[in-house]
Amino acid sequence: MYTNYSDTETEGEIFNSLVQYFGDNLGQKVKAMPLVEETSLLEDSSVTLPVVVIGNGPSGICLSYMLSGYRPYLSSEAIHPNAILHSKLEEGRHLSIVDQDLEYLSEGLEGRSSNPVAVLFDTLLHPDADFGYDYPSVLHWKLEQHHYIPHLVLGKGPPGGAWHNMEGSMLTISFGNWMELPGLKFKDWVSSKRRNLKGDRVMPEEIARYYKHYVKVMGLQKNFRENTYITSVSRLYRDQGDGDGQDRNISTQHLQIEKSKLIKRNWEIRGYQRVADGSHVPFCLFAENVALATGTLDSPAHLEIEGEDLPFVFHSMPEFGAAIGKGKLRGKADPVLIVGSGLTAADAVLCAYNNNIPVIHVFRRRVTDPSLIFKQLPKKLYPEYHKVYHMMCTQSYSVDSTLLSDYTSFPEHHVLSFKSDMKCILQSISGLKKIFKLSAAVVLIGSHPNLSFLKEQGCYLGHNSSQPITCKTNPVEIDAYTYECVKEANLFALGPLVGDNFVRFLKGGALGVTRCLAMRQKKKHLFVERGGGDGIA
Repeated sequence: MYTNYSDTETEGEIFNSLVQYFGDNLGQKVKAMPLVEETSLLEDSSVTLPVVVIGNGPSGICLSYMLSGYRPYLSSEAIHPNAILHSKLEEGRHLSIVDQDLEYLSEGLEGRSSNPVAVLFDTLLHPDADFGYDYPSVLHWKLEQHHYIPHLVLGKGPPGGAWHNMEGSMLTISFGNWMELPGLKFKDWVSSKRRNLKGDRVMPEEIARYYKHYVKVMGLQKNFRENTYITSVSRLYRDQGDGDGQDRNISTQHLQIEKSKLIKRNWEIRGYQRVADGSHVPFCLFAENVALATGTLDSPAHLEIEGEDLPFVFHSMPEFGAAIGKGKLRGKADPVLIVGSGLTAADAVLCAYNNNIPVIHVFRRRVTDPSLIFKQLPKKLYPEYHKVYHMMCTQSYSVDSTLLSDYTSFPEHHVLSFKSDMKCILQSISGLKKIFKLSAAVVLIGSHPNLSFLKEQGCYLGHNSSQPITCKTNPVEIDAYTYECVKEANLFALGPLVGDNFVRFLKGGALGVTRCLAMRQKKKHLFVERGGGDGIA
């Protein structure tokens, strides 16, 4: 459509698809294509989309599914194992979950997300999953096309987001059915692709293919645009005294002075699309609402120490996996240093261990720290991660011992520096320093989202506005039930940006955002019907 066009599409064809997409009643409103050169003046006559979603991973896909009119209802034969929740669901059986009070439904529920709607939606889709049960979902889905809210989902690559870039040899952290999106069982899809299923754990490339297929089979392709890179997302303001009806982009400093005279208007989204010949086609879109679904894998976190940019120091699993795949570390007597205590670091430990590469594992926390992720994973479901945790606890370094042949952990240690002769200096919590010769180092201490297209790199949206946004320590601050940013109206955030790293829980964000937008759309229609608007909702 109008954000991205192929060489063969003419401007007229795009215009026609625009009118068809928004309905003929908007045809008169569209005077010019809203795809403009970066230097062009923006006209108020350009079509404004109700929603633009930035990011096409599972969060963006699930949001598009629900904005497209798919609605979850309690199945007629379903009985939820939580009796209190089930009685609440029975009260609203005739209503879709989107039309019910999410705060009421999620009250009293507990789970592994700090977002109550994420816990609610997860228990409806996977009842009692954390106890090892594989109960069927209590929901069934209906496509109600009158609930469709026009939107675009913008992503750098194909639908599935970062799953297309993950190291192929690693098993995923979640069971296959926990990675699935509503309406298409992962097991059904994967059984048609694989001859034999070895357990419920799956490879990242299978997940990536599933997400891409999901968009196609659910008929969501018209909402998705690939190869798009966002350069700025900013608010347009309108001066109450302006008679020309033109929106303006006004500096923050001016805003402080003129705030009382200005009305917040729509969002302006600028960027470019990379086309087949490698060139960049700039675009400019307008939206009433923007949903941030970018994930947090854009920029690996660094230790910010001396020597970290040396060639033997890696910052991602794909880099490390590639080095192992090319045989660069095979047969090396010196160990690999792995820094971090999360699941990605545990993946790196397993990867090295399975390739007979000795490991030095350094992390700042105590092994008994209750916030370690291993404490939250059921042992029965994740035996390999508990194997790593067991080694972390039982194979730790002591002053009077040497490195173990396969794995040695260094709890409550940090790396002081890396040296060009492939040595590193470690320091314990008591200040004791130790030098080791390495074959490689992998720093896996988390990652930051790339929100460079927002003012202040998006920092102002976090719980702590002086720090960058991170999934664990400084997520975007949102309303618990609508996922709207507390510090910015009509801007929503979901998925890892709000602390939900597991696909199981990010689906709740799509539910919260969809309910909020559907309620506002209903109010707008009522306003128009009562003669309070210009006839266009």
